[in-house]
Amino acid sequence: MPFTQNEERELPSIISVPRFETYLNAANRNISLALSLYQWNLELSAAFIIPLQVCEVAARNGVVHALEQQYGNNWHISKGFMRSLPNTKKGYCPRSNFKSTSEILKKRQSLTSGKLVADLKFVFWENMLTRRHDQRLWNPYFRASFPFADVNTSVQLARRKANTHLERIRNLRNRIAHHEPIFSRDTVSDYDCVLDVIRWRSPVAADWVQKVQKVKNINAQKPIIRLNVPLNLDSE
Repeated sequence: MPFTQNEERELPSIISVPRFETYLNAANRNISLALSLYQWNLELSAAFIIPLQVCEVAARNGVVHALEQQYGNNWHISKGFMRSLPNTKKGYCPRSNFKSTSEILKKRQSLTSGKLVADLKFVFWENMLTRRHDQRLWNPYFRASFPFADVNTSVQLARRKANTHLERIRNLRNRIAHHEPIFSRDTVSDYDCVLDVIRWRSPVAADWVQKVQKVKNINAQKPIIRLNVPLNLDSE
């Protein structure tokens, strides 16, 4: 649907000049095409919410399954598990994230495994699928946690692929959450990664997501543009 003159005049300022500049540059300074690209970006970002939500829940529940096998149902208060987490000094620190989240929930008198799982950052679950945890978790429990992951490869390679997928998915998720452009990404491959992770837990769940998702249809409606400037992806 074409944009009205009022929309072409007012929407860029509502979006903000710096933010809209990215779309203008991609659309060769054509305001109508830039607005079409912005709208498409909005619609695709919204469409990704359902697959991303199912993917995050599936991934973290897969990790929790392994944690319960190794540390029991009270894994979330296990000192052994706490000690197994990296205590990095720079960048993201899994142990600090786990400890601070636990302490906040304790103060609220609501520290349960379920609440902790919900409140930990996505990157925590990504970091759980690193080789650091192979001996304790993934060598013995990966196949039970992700029973439909590639059976024709080793546990280590399958776990590494899961970690790589989650890193990519997190970057996509963060860009969407911060209202950043995703139009320069290979969003078809992004969606395939999301679906892979869900399928590794449950093909039935993956098939259901395929039925309810709108990502593919919206992807196919992308405005025709020529990208002539690189995007700043530092905010990921």
